[in-house]
Amino acid sequence: MDYFTNNQRAQVLTEALPYIRQYNGKIVVVKYGGNAMVSEQLRQQVMEDIVLLWLVGVKVVLVHGGGPEITDMMERLGKKPEFVDGLRVTDRETVEIAQMVLAGKVNKTLVKLLEVKGGRAMGISGMDGSLIRAKMRNPDLGYVGSITEVNIAPVMDLLEKGYIPVVSTLGCDADGNTYNINGDTAAAYIAGALGAERLIMMTDIAGVLRDKNDPSTLISELSIGEAVKLFEDKVIAGGMIPKVECCIDAIHRGVEKVIIMDGRVPHSILMEILTDEGAGTMVYGEETEE
Repeated sequence: MDYFTNNQRAQVLTEALPYIRQYNGKIVVVKYGGNAMVSEQLRQQVMEDIVLLWLVGVKVVLVHGGGPEITDMMERLGKKPEFVDGLRVTDRETVEIAQMVLAGKVNKTLVKLLEVKGGRAMGISGMDGSLIRAKMRNPDLGYVGSITEVNIAPVMDLLEKGYIPVVSTLGCDADGNTYNINGDTAAAYIAGALGAERLIMMTDIAGVLRDKNDPSTLISELSIGEAVKLFEDKVIAGGMIPKVECCIDAIHRGVEKVIIMDGRVPHSILMEILTDEGAGTMVYGEETEE
């Protein structure tokens, strides 16, 4: 049933106009993963959000992971996944599987969906054009990479030609070794190199919570200084620690503001970019505090 009148639809579009003007021609990087990637319905809605932003003149860069898909492929090939402190142990065979899944299946599926929704997308990996240079993070983990350098030219070329770049988080070194790169870290580096207006990090929780068991304690805005205090007070703990650290890293690298948002909420990207209310937790530098 359609609950909206034509007048209400027009009102919504009118209220979005200042935000469309603000973001027109600006770069927004979306780190995509979690349940928003696994759920077919949410995946469709995320692609719709990205294409809509692209159509109104926002330069969107989609950075994606694919951990569950890598695990699924490993199991189908009879290889048992191993993790140490949340990081996948990645031998040479595993990194080949990661390359096949991330640069192949996942990346091209997202490109296809964006095209079906009316966008113009081009898929690349961090290995293309030496976009992400990396080195081995820890020999015990194998081919898990730490980023040493980002060559943002391939992404800029695609943006200038009117494409939505879709980037899989793989890297390589000068010797041709391939590395699996943490998606949040890759997104922070890429967004920083682009000088992005926003980095949106989609996750499986509402954002930073004062009480991890109470979604109503969501912190809607958080300066770097306040984040450091929450680290000290153990409010930011567990899996949220590396995410907030990536937010801070992105801001230090030149990103205006970073949003940690719940990718399980339909059209959360549009809520963040085109409404007063926003979505999730916005992390910002002290000098940009409003």
